[in-house]
Amino acid sequence: MSDKDEKIIVGKISGVHGVNGWVKVFSETEPREGITKYNPWFLQHPNINAGRWREVKVDAGRPQAKTIIAKLEGYSDRDTAMQLVGARIAISPDQLKSLKQDEYYWRDLIGLRVVNQQGTELGVVESLFETGANDVLVVKEGTQERLIPWTLGHAVLEVDLEQGVILVDWDEDF
Repeated sequence: MSDKDEKIIVGKISGVHGVNGWVKVFSETEPREGITKYNPWFLQHPNINAGRWREVKVDAGRPQAKTIIAKLEGYSDRDTAMQLVGARIAISPDQLKSLKQDEYYWRDLIGLRVVNQQGTELGVVESLFETGANDVLVVKEGTQERLIPWTLGHAVLEVDLEQGVILVDWDEDF
């Protein structure tokens, strides 16, 4: 997939809201209402357009109780909006904001090799997850899984995106 065609999944249409074509959105952004700031969205639904991505303009979006709702261009009633339930929502990489030094999108860390100060390869970042205190790298090597706290300057010493390596202060026996 070329960079131009690359999509970043940010949510899913989970239902409809009201009779005027609004949809309920499950957001994977942080904060969750951040999904409404992206425009346009790219929608992919297995039953529409053979599962191809299609661009849709977001007319409005806002938090509503415990969910997010959005009004999409071209969907003015409940019946047409209902066709979108289950569609994945994506954005293009150029819609992401630029980050400060030593800030990273999780998507850029996944797949990087993790090496400790002794030069031992600990594995590859498979995913990340949040805890109350800090995020955690899930590093896998074969069947072994290591959970390394994402604490820059402590457990995580250096990130080199160009080389595809994260240098950590972490014992290989942990």
